[in-house]
Amino acid sequence: MAKTKGIIKFNILLNIVLGGSSIVSGFVIPSNNLQQVTPSILTLQPLQKTTQSLSTLRRSKSIEPFTKVSISTSLKSTNANGDIDYSKLTPKVYNQRWIQLAYLSLLALLSDWICFSVAAAPSTYEAAYAGHSAASLIDVFLFTNVASCFIVTDTVKKFGLEKAIKGASALMALGCFFRSGFGVFSSFLASLGMGVAISDPSAVASASATLGGADLVPFWSILAGTIMVGAAQPFFQCTPPLLSATWFASDERATSTAVALNFNQIGIATAFLIGGEMATSPDGLANYFGVISIACALVTLGTFLQFQNKPPTPPSTSEIEKLIRGEEEPPFLESVVKLFKTPGFLYPLSAFIMSISITNIVGAFIDEVMKRGGVTDQFGIDLAGAGFEFGILIGGIIIGEYVDKTKKYKEVTKACIIASLFLLVPLGLTEHSLGKEPVLLVLALLGLGMTAGPVQPINAELAVDVSYPSDETAVESIQQVGGNLISALLVPLVEIAARQDYELLPQNPSLASDIRGDVVLLLTLATVTYFYFSNFDSPLKRTIADATNGEDGDVIDVEATRINGKSISTGEKLVSKR
Repeated sequence: MAKTKGIIKFNILLNIVLGGSSIVSGFVIPSNNLQQVTPSILTLQPLQKTTQSLSTLRRSKSIEPFTKVSISTSLKSTNANGDIDYSKLTPKVYNQRWIQLAYLSLLALLSDWICFSVAAAPSTYEAAYAGHSAASLIDVFLFTNVASCFIVTDTVKKFGLEKAIKGASALMALGCFFRSGFGVFSSFLASLGMGVAISDPSAVASASATLGGADLVPFWSILAGTIMVGAAQPFFQCTPPLLSATWFASDERATSTAVALNFNQIGIATAFLIGGEMATSPDGLANYFGVISIACALVTLGTFLQFQNKPPTPPSTSEIEKLIRGEEEPPFLESVVKLFKTPGFLYPLSAFIMSISITNIVGAFIDEVMKRGGVTDQFGIDLAGAGFEFGILIGGIIIGEYVDKTKKYKEVTKACIIASLFLLVPLGLTEHSLGKEPVLLVLALLGLGMTAGPVQPINAELAVDVSYPSDETAVESIQQVGGNLISALLVPLVEIAARQDYELLPQNPSLASDIRGDVVLLLTLATVTYFYFSNFDSPLKRTIADATNGEDGDVIDVEATRINGKSISTGEKLVSKR
């Protein structure tokens, strides 16, 4: 109570001193830990349409330096009418952004772990569910994903990011239990010494579907659970650019988007490593599904406890400018029409579709790719598949950080596509004089992950940049719809093409070789995308907004309040240097 009175007295005194021009609202400051900070007011300049590089913009004499005006400590500055004056906000970042990124990444990981859970052991699944293939189950997931992408933007707009992510995580957890059986949770509690009394004998039998082994659920339950998870996944895959824009500084966005978007690849890697070891029999498959359900339940619980909607203050000047404009985004279908008319939008869309199609197809058919290349040991196949997925994440982080610093979206994307073209060839080419080359195959697979995968987050950020100030979720929803729809349509085509073998130079014994049709199909997709994307030449509107308004990679870090044990003195501000 004493602390509350101290806060109220401080707020009243602050208003008297400042003549009512500023108030402290929206957050609580302990009266014994108050500090004075003098952030800056940015004089926002009109958005300039130019294709100059970021470094050129910062050196240009045509851009007036932003004005610094001292104001009192406040996350929401107000004008004389009591309305929020967004022009008086200074970009700030919060440590909470890492928690946000962690949960969104883990949810993405789980969603693709579930999607590709049977890819590492298709024969076990097909033996347990006769007449149903692992590829068809993945296809169901991808088509559901596409349908759900159409509602993500409007749902997030209506309920906010926090409620949308929490609701989707709950739906995914429910889908997991449909796939494993609900009894697995009771058995998990029992294994922790927290037994649950069950009077119904049939419930006891169901509860035996645990990590110790038991029967699988009927196929309809597997199908229903897969559809639920497929419907939830777009909320984790379409929102990374929004999370990056809402929580991360301008020189962190590509990296954070790369982590969130590509962490689903770790889910696929997990499917190979854990699924390959556990799902060796129908009982093992049931246990495997149970592990996934428990993991999903724990992450969902953490999401409900810690995931937040947005920070008190935007992290970049481009986000502040969006608040100043006060534009209302139209419904998703109207946004689609608007975005497709935006100059430059289709180029990153094409690159994104190419990237996600290649990574999805290679991940789904990794077993066949490895075996025909000479890697026949199941554990070796699983390791190669996991390495491919980890390569996607690592490549995304490294290349994303470079793009954050340089904003060279086009050059980096073209280089990644060219490298992918060369690295795709060993996945389907066999030179008759040399025979199978498993080492070359594995190295090519790892390299492909590090070059093809990063194209997705880079072009997610590029699409947001050229369409600024459009809704980030709408932009990514369109990309996910296109990527997953094309992937789903390519699955049956790839299955057919994989049975085709094309002879190359058969008349020359030393150079004679053959290449599989599925790789030819992916090479064609990458080649067409490269030549189309090379025509990209549009202004980076969001980058220009950040540069024009004086942001140069320095933002206030509101969590860091002490340096070497010494509190910051009045008038000082702590800036995170990146």
